[in-house]
Amino acid sequence: MAKQTPRTLSGFMELLPAPQRQMERIMEILRETYSLYGFTPLDTPVIESSEVLLAKGGGETEKQIYRFQKGDADLSLRFDLTVPLAKYVALHYSDLTFPFRRFQIGKVYRGERAQRGRFREFYQADIDVIGDGKLSILNEAEIPAIIYRTFSALGLKRFRIRVNNRKILNGFYASLGLSDKAGDIMRTVDKLEKIGPEKVQTILTEDFAVSPEAAREIIGFISTGGGTEEVLSALESRRGPNETFDQGLDELKTVVRYLGAFGVPAENFNLDLTIARGLDYYTGTVYETVLLDHPEIGSVCSGGRYDNLAEYYTEKQLPGVGISIGLTRLFYVLGEQGMLNPELPTAPADVLILPMTEDLSAAIALATQLRDNGVRAQLHCEEKKFKQKISYADKLGIPYVIFLGEDEISAGVVACKDMATGEQTKLDAGATIYRIKAGLDARNKGFVIRE
Repeated sequence: MAKQTPRTLSGFMELLPAPQRQMERIMEILRETYSLYGFTPLDTPVIESSEVLLAKGGGETEKQIYRFQKGDADLSLRFDLTVPLAKYVALHYSDLTFPFRRFQIGKVYRGERAQRGRFREFYQADIDVIGDGKLSILNEAEIPAIIYRTFSALGLKRFRIRVNNRKILNGFYASLGLSDKAGDIMRTVDKLEKIGPEKVQTILTEDFAVSPEAAREIIGFISTGGGTEEVLSALESRRGPNETFDQGLDELKTVVRYLGAFGVPAENFNLDLTIARGLDYYTGTVYETVLLDHPEIGSVCSGGRYDNLAEYYTEKQLPGVGISIGLTRLFYVLGEQGMLNPELPTAPADVLILPMTEDLSAAIALATQLRDNGVRAQLHCEEKKFKQKISYADKLGIPYVIFLGEDEISAGVVACKDMATGEQTKLDAGATIYRIKAGLDARNKGFVIRE
């Protein structure tokens, strides 16, 4: 049989060991940060029954989904982590304690056209808080704090969390008598940064028959600028004509009031009336996070409040709030921009042990002792020249190499070389382990992302 040329499908990411370790480090930080806020890890099947996964369905979803037959079963690959969460909560409702707080980092699949920074298989990192019937507004106020801590832990400083409330938008458009056109208006307004206010106004009037007066009113409203207090003051001046608007304003003010206590600096947060998010899904507070020095990337973390997570699976009212990071796309862009810190260790081991004796008992015992002390140790016992073994450690970036020969064993010491400085010591095993761990601590200081 002819040999096949190995290849990776378009739109699928395959990383070499060093960048894979960088990706894993980012995931570790996400898991640690989410756990600080009481979120529990969750994993759901990659494959679901198509009728379950596509209960909502329609539009672009069905066009992009990977769907296939296995026997009589109609199956699909999950296209996000939210629909499987909805099924999970509906299925296990009686076994869960609410509010249910979960995080999930997993692969999803969309058969869209692969392009730069867009993938068909990619990781999403989601958190959601699900209530039973009701859910406190405090959860919506906490989300910006989680976003802030997450991106700060990764090493980012110049980012901004943009926040709005869908009730404010719905109420405003209702007060103009444009409720039936609200979706079209919001989709158009979403293009404001790309095409400018004049073009937005033209589309509103020519494509959606919005009166010139109303179009000017809309442009003026969404362009409300200034700091948080200025925007809230401008919104307060519009209070009264619409109850939904007023409710959204109260919710937004509550979110803002608690930001300081949650530890979110003013420079990392702003109110933005152009933010709408999923028009048929989000119902309250909505979030988008952008990197200030890379606006071309777009939102790197988004989400919001929704009123009924599992409406296609159960009669129970399950409101929630959540955010999602497109992790694969973010990782790709960070790498492209040179923002992944190359100085952090990416080696598969901390120490490479080179036995210099036929009897390997001492080397094996030392490797076991290192591992018992939390040091990742690898034995190199291949029949290679000494220079090749050192080259192996150097290529993998293993920071320490231990030589263990008859002289060292007899003297009860370990010869250990720091591959970065070239410094070599002969100390007992305990002192060597202490030296290695201190060096590893110093090497691991720093953030995975550098600006």
